[in-house]
Amino acid sequence: MKEFDYLIIGGGCAGLSLAYELEINGELKNKTLAIIEPRKEYKRDKTWSFWKVFDHNFEDCVIKSWNNFTVNSSENSQELVNRKFPYQSIDSEKFYKKINSKLSSNPNINFFENLNEINSKNSIIFNSVFEGELDKSELWQHFQGIEIETTKDVFDDEILNLMDFNCDQRNDVHFFYTLPFSKNKALIETTWLSNLEDQSLMDYDLQLENYIKNNLGIKNYKINFTEKGAIPLFYPRFKNNKKNINIGSAGGMTRLSTGYTFLNIQEHSKYIARNIDKIEKVKTFNLGKKYEFLDKVFLKVLEKYPEKMPKVFSNMFKTSSSTIIKFLSNKSNIFEDIVIISKMPKLIFLRALFD
Repeated sequence: MKEFDYLIIGGGCAGLSLAYELEINGELKNKTLAIIEPRKEYKRDKTWSFWKVFDHNFEDCVIKSWNNFTVNSSENSQELVNRKFPYQSIDSEKFYKKINSKLSSNPNINFFENLNEINSKNSIIFNSVFEGELDKSELWQHFQGIEIETTKDVFDDEILNLMDFNCDQRNDVHFFYTLPFSKNKALIETTWLSNLEDQSLMDYDLQLENYIKNNLGIKNYKINFTEKGAIPLFYPRFKNNKKNINIGSAGGMTRLSTGYTFLNIQEHSKYIARNIDKIEKVKTFNLGKKYEFLDKVFLKVLEKYPEKMPKVFSNMFKTSSSTIIKFLSNKSNIFEDIVIISKMPKLIFLRALFD
C-alpha cells in the first residue's frame, strides 16, 4: 500500500482547512498528502458563523455579514452595533467547492474512503475525528436549523438575532438564533445547551414551527435547507503525540462556552502550516489556559443554574460590543476580561469556582 508524508483523518471543515492552508503555502509541492473521508459527494450541510476578528481565506464563501445584532430575554432586548468586527456566515457548499477545486490540481493530494487503503505507519497524522462514543451525559450544544423563504419581505436583513430566550426552557438552556440572509430568506435555529440523554428536547421540527408561527408571526414559507448538529462542550480526553496531532473539535478548537470553532480552526491550520517542517517539536496549539479556566467555571454555573442563564447571557452583552466580541472570540485582554466578569452574578460563580 502507498505511503504518504502527511495524513488527514476527516475531510470536514478542519481537515480541508488544513489541507488548503498547506497547499496555498506551497508545503505540498514535494510532499504527499492523503485525506480520509468516507463521503462520496460534498454538498451544503453546515452554516459556520463567527465574528471576523481577523482575516481569513474564505471571504468569497461568506453568505452575509452583519454589523448589528440583538440578544432577547423576557426582561429586555438589546441591540448592539459593531462595524470593526462584522458577524459572518459561511456557506459550506461554497467552502467545499473552493477547497476541493484547489486540492484537485495537485497530484500529490489524494482522497481515500478508508484508512485501511493506505500505509500510515510513517505518516504524520492530523486527526479531526473523535475516537469512540462520546459521553451523552456531558454538556452539549445541540441544534437544528432551517433556511426558510417567505412569499413576502418579512425580515430586517441588517440585524441578526444572536439569542432569543423567549421560548420554553424545560429546565435547561434554550434559545433561538435567526440569520436573515435577505428580506425574505433566513436561517432559524433552535439551540439547546444540555446533555443528549433527554430525548424530549429533540422535537426540533415542532419547536421551529411554533417559533416561526408564534414568535416571528410567519405563516407562509418554504424550507430550502435543513441542518442539524451536536457540539461537545467538553475537551477531548485524548492527547497529541509527536506524530499524531488532533485538529478541529477533536483538537480542542471549540470554544466551550460558545461552540464557536471555525476561526479557531483557521488559526490552528495557519500555525501548523507555518511550523510543518518542525511540527513534531513545536508547542501544541491551544485557545489559551485563561479561556479554558473561565469556560470551565461558566459551564459549571450553566449546569447547576440553567434557569439563571438567560439573565447571565443578557448581562454579558451589557458592555461595549467590541469587548464582548473579543472575549467570545478568544482575543480579549485582562482588562476586557475583568469587565465581562464584573457583569456576572458573583455568588453563583464563586460557588462554581470553589466547588
